[in-house]
Formats: sequence, structure tokens, C-alpha cells
Amino acid sequence: MLKQKKNYRNPIWDRKKVIIFINLWRNDMRGPAAPRDPEKQRAYFYIMREKEVFGLRQPDGKGVQFLYEDGGRLINSAQISGNIADQEILELLKTTEGFRKLVHSIGVSIETENPEEEVKFIFQMYGEKDPYGGGTNLTAILHGDGAETRIKLEEIEWSLDDKEPGQIRFEFEKPEVFGTVSVRLFLNDGYNAPETAEENEIDLTSEAYCRMIERSLMSRGNTKRAEKAIEKARSGEAVTIAFIGGSITQGAGAIPINTECYAYKAYQSFAKAYGTGENVHFVKAGVGGTPSELGMLRFERDVLRDGTIEPDIVIVEFAVNDEGDETKGNCYESLVRKILKLPNHPAVILLFSVFANDWNLQDRLSVVGKCYDLPMVSIMDAVTPQFKQKQGEGRVLSKNQFFYDIFHPSNIGHTIMADCLMHFFKEAVMHPEEKEDKTVELLEQKAAIGKTFEEVKLLDRKNYNEIAKVSCGCFEETDTELQCVEMDEDLTGTPEFPYNWMYCGKKEGVIPYFEMQICCKALVLIFKDAGDLSVGTADAYVDGKKVLTADPHVNGWVHCNPVILFTENLAKEHTIRIQMTAGEEDKNFTILGFGYVS
Repeated sequence: MLKQKKNYRNPIWDRKKVIIFINLWRNDMRGPAAPRDPEKQRAYFYIMREKEVFGLRQPDGKGVQFLYEDGGRLINSAQISGNIADQEILELLKTTEGFRKLVHSIGVSIETENPEEEVKFIFQMYGEKDPYGGGTNLTAILHGDGAETRIKLEEIEWSLDDKEPGQIRFEFEKPEVFGTVSVRLFLNDGYNAPETAEENEIDLTSEAYCRMIERSLMSRGNTKRAEKAIEKARSGEAVTIAFIGGSITQGAGAIPINTECYAYKAYQSFAKAYGTGENVHFVKAGVGGTPSELGMLRFERDVLRDGTIEPDIVIVEFAVNDEGDETKGNCYESLVRKILKLPNHPAVILLFSVFANDWNLQDRLSVVGKCYDLPMVSIMDAVTPQFKQKQGEGRVLSKNQFFYDIFHPSNIGHTIMADCLMHFFKEAVMHPEEKEDKTVELLEQKAAIGKTFEEVKLLDRKNYNEIAKVSCGCFEETDTELQCVEMDEDLTGTPEFPYNWMYCGKKEGVIPYFEMQICCKALVLIFKDAGDLSVGTADAYVDGKKVLTADPHVNGWVHCNPVILFTENLAKEHTIRIQMTAGEEDKNFTILGFGYVS
């Protein structure tokens, strides 16, 4: 019998051996068979490369990770993960027809803690007539062992309604399962792709990383309010740090969304640096796909929680959400002014995120920060310059590493955002403000862009009796299929604007429209977007004059959409009517609420 060596350890099979064993076991150890002809080597590129996924709990108890590929996302994934610059290839990715012309097969793999875990992969095409139900689903059953499965497009039965690549889903039998996935597209003959670039590990302690973080501080502004909050935290008093913004603030791209997002990481770092235990509290109020035009309407409910919370610090993040803002900055400044004017005088920090195409709106919005001498932190200034550098010559990380998709940062991207915010707080401590806080005086000066909505308030089914006279007519139902967002530390979604008015078709003996009398000088309608074919358009009238048609299909997903009905210099009585567009009377429409300025 062999003796064990003195330093011998009981063998634990490494992952590759486990995978080999499992694959042999699946084949029942049947012995040799006639080998197939070798698969032809094909050019390929990644659209996902070692990306983290997380099975978010669904109503049926299973877990799903959704990854949207429409709206240019697939093209951007090819650019940042696959290094594709060929315009012909990028153009083909826009449509299902082009996708089929370009792609021979899809290779997909996932690694989970349990290598035997079954995971269903779905690449869904959106339909032309029926966006979410009419397209082809490309499916495969994966195992969590990291082995790649190929889906050959020639073996697929395609739908005649196919329009464009829509979304990727990883479906888990159990919720809250982590995985690391890669998806690559193998190309048909005649198409080539560049070699996959190597990526180094990211050193968060390197000089290059520190310089990158330092670049983010666009302006220290007046730090008196921030210093006050820090001292309050150090003394053991309760301090609340709040975040309001779009999907990045919600946590999109972070896996899991609640504890890997920049907001949570910044809060945790702040609490560790300046808190005394459990005295630092956290409010996260990000809503995906929505601008400051909606943020100013939901601030009291989502951040102040109807007056139950007084934040000491508020981070405002809308620099990649406000392109569609009708007022081109008036709503943003109105929100900032609303926060600055709170009785407890919170510190306001303007945070400028960035998209993968190196774009944001900091040039437009930074004038607001300058006007009120506010701290401003730019993620674009931090990361974009080093993307253009080579490894070993100043690059800290690649776009593929920083971004989860075209719009959202990955886990490391969220970490960098949190580190940028913490850099500001450290600077505020190291260089105490010598000037007094002049915010109150600055608020009396001329606005940088506009302040039309600084006193805007939310009106909905919960509180309208105190403000307006409403005849809801056929808008008598309450919609429960709403945009839901993960607030604070929650993994479950909270529905936005649950106190709504829903139209579900014309009814005999009931007026077919919604009507409201209100005294105000500005009014914003909030309605629900959806891609469902059962949803129709509605016309909005002010004092008998049609001012706009609200179309839920423009954005094409369940989403909150604010539109301005009017702004005037003086408040007066108005009659508002919302009714279905002619020919749409048998469809649905939801009024989520209104924003009014008295």
C-alpha cells in the first residue's frame, strides 16, 4: 500500500475535472463512437463576454435575467464586447433578416456554483405586428459547467413576423442564482471579425486607477452642506444619504441590483468612513428610462416618502436620461432647486454618468451646478480618456469591463462610480470650505436655465380631492401592471404611480372621457407606456383645445411617461379632458397622474 506523503492533501477535483466527469456521466460512459466530421472553424465575435447574471425572482418562483438587445443595444454589444467596427456587420444586426444573413450560429455558456444546474437560454426576436409575442425564440438548455452550447440558425423555424433582435433571457429553476455568461456569434462565410482582445485584471490600488478617480471631480463647489452631514454622521446622529436618477441609480447592470449598484456601494463606503454604526441611512429612488421631468414629480413620494424622511445628502443623476426633456434643463434645475430649498438644507451633489458612446449631458446641466456652486462628479471625465489608451500606457480597464451594455455600468463600473463619489467626500474633509454656504442667496438670483417647476406637486387618485374636481368617466379602473423599481436595498420591485386611472374600453351610460377642473399655471400629464397591442392612444385637451396625443407605443415598454400640457405665467382655472383617439375606443390607456404648479 502506498504511503501518503507528509504534506499530502485529500484531493478535491478541480472544476475542469468535474466538468469532464459530468459530461462522461451524461453520455452514460458508452465508450467510443464514430467521430463526427470536425466543425468548421468560423470567425466569431462576442456580444457578452464573462458578464455576470442574476436570476431575479419572478411571480412563478423562478429566476430570470433579462438583457435587452433592441434600440441599438446589440450593435453596441458587438462594438464593446466584440471590437466590431465593420459598418456592414453592425448594420446587419439591426434586423432579424440581417441577423440571419450574418450569423451562422450562436455559442452560449454559463458557469454557476452548481455545474449541473440547468439554465434555459432564450434569444427573442421582436415581431413587427406583435412585438413581444410574434417573433422567433432561439432557445437552448445550458448547464452551469461553462460548456458552450451552439444554436445553428439553419435549424430554426422562423416566424414571418420577425422584425429585430429583441432580448436575451437566462431562466433559472430557482431565483437568486448567480452566473457568469458568454455569448458569441459565429459568422457565415464571407464575414470576418477581429481577434478577441485580452483584458487584464483591474488593479483598484494602482496609481492609474487613483488618477482616474481624481479626474471625476469636475467641481468641488461649496462643501459646507456636505461637511455638515459628515460631522453629523461622525457625531453619531442619524444621517440619510439619498439618490434620485434613472436606471443607473436604480442599479441596472449591477448583479445583484440591490447591493452591487453604485448607490448602495457609495452609501456603504460613506457609512464606514464617517458613521458610528447604524446611524447612516439609505434611500435609493432610481427609475429606469425616465428623466428629471419625472423625477421632479415623484421626488416627494420616492425620496421624502411623503414627508417622513429628511435627507442630509442628495445625489442627482440624470445626465444620460434628459435628452428627451422637453424643457432642455428647466426640469432638471427645477428639481435641484426644489431639493436645495428643503428646510433642513441638504447637500446636493450632481452626478454625471456616461454611455458607452462617450456621451452625456454634462455640458448642458453643469451650468446648474455652477449657478449654485454645487459639487459635480463626472464619470465621463474619469473613465473616457483612459479607454483610448493601450494597456501598459495608462488604460485601467476596457469598455467591455466598465459597461454591462450600451447604457449601464457593470459591477466594476458601479464600483468606480461609488469611488468617484467617495473621492469628493474625502476632498471635502481634507479641504474644509472657508466660504459660508451662500445657497439661499444664490437661489434668489436668476436661474441658469429655468425654474418653472420648482414648486410642482404630484396629483393622482390618492390626493386629487384636495386639489381638483375630477370626473373619471370610463377611466374608472386601477392599473396594476406598472413599471416596478427596486427601491433602497430591496430586490423586489415597487410599483410606480399605483394610484392611477385606467380606461378599459367604452361602457354604456358612462362618459367616455376623463375630465378635471384645476387652478394652476403649469400642468404635466403622466401616462403609462406599453408595447401591448391592447393599448391605444389618447388625446389631451385643455379648455376644449387639443394639445397633444399621448402614444404609449413610442417607447414600447411598461414605463412612466411625463408630457407637459401647458405652462403659463399666472394660475387660473382650466378644464382638462383626456379621451381615446378616434378608432382607439376599444383599447386601454392609463393616466398615472399629473404634476401641477399652483
